[in-house]
Amino acid sequence: MADRVKIGLIQASHDVHGDEPVEVHKEKAIEKHIRLVKEAKERGAQIICLQEIFYGPYFCAEQNPKWYDAAEEIPNGPTTKQFQQLAKELGVVIVLPIYEREGIATYYNTAVVIDADGTYLGKYRKQHIPHVGVGNEGCGFWEKFYFKPGNLGYPVFDTAFAKIGVYICYDRHFPEGARILGLKGAEVVFNPSATVAGLSEYLWKLEQPAHAVANGYYVAAINRVGYEAPWNMGEFYGQSYLVDPRGNFVAIASRDKEEVVIGEMDKQMIREVRNVWQFYRDRRPETYNEMTALLP
Repeated sequence: MADRVKIGLIQASHDVHGDEPVEVHKEKAIEKHIRLVKEAKERGAQIICLQEIFYGPYFCAEQNPKWYDAAEEIPNGPTTKQFQQLAKELGVVIVLPIYEREGIATYYNTAVVIDADGTYLGKYRKQHIPHVGVGNEGCGFWEKFYFKPGNLGYPVFDTAFAKIGVYICYDRHFPEGARILGLKGAEVVFNPSATVAGLSEYLWKLEQPAHAVANGYYVAAINRVGYEAPWNMGEFYGQSYLVDPRGNFVAIASRDKEEVVIGEMDKQMIREVRNVWQFYRDRRPETYNEMTALLP
């Protein structure tokens, strides 16, 4: 693998009104994101990540069983299959965050990882599921209504261009999984998100650069933009970015525009940083037993 890899991050608005049928949401969003993936490829991207549950609105603003119909089986669902073909056609790795159904009615917030030859490499299921009211009355992050917590651990995927890990949105507040991804060899960790201004915006450019520094890898943070009707729970503030192992922003998007962000990761920098800051060598896992206890 080459040391230098181009990363493409897609931040987009979702313009279909929430009252429209699920099928309309998926059709319009998939059409838009295929165009944006192709733009990323044209600009040199080799690994491309889309935003959290890219093919619809952030429906967790309400509690409505209608949205269960957006879920698909993985890897045999139509959206995974469609993007496998696209990855193969373009020769790019795609991180594809979608709503997963397993069996009759078990649901997860999931990201599929597809290699540059179209091979399905596996999936990550969001581990930490928020359930909190924010924004306008009746709106919130009602994710426990829609998602079961992930049960696949913290896999690292050996793609054609780099070893990658995935965190999803609320996961970013928890350093434990971020460390595990580094221990398993991740060179870049993607965090597709749907996060609005106010509650945790001040952490957006703080936590994930800290993960990058503490673990000696790149972090790619992806957020959507705009307001989504009818909930209008807040502004999705964009600012998707790639940050390096020293905590420097390699590339960052605007707050309010649809954009394809292109940034370059350098694996040599990962080696240089880890040679200086030997955080993995100096770990003391034998002292961390309390981390897995139910404290306080």
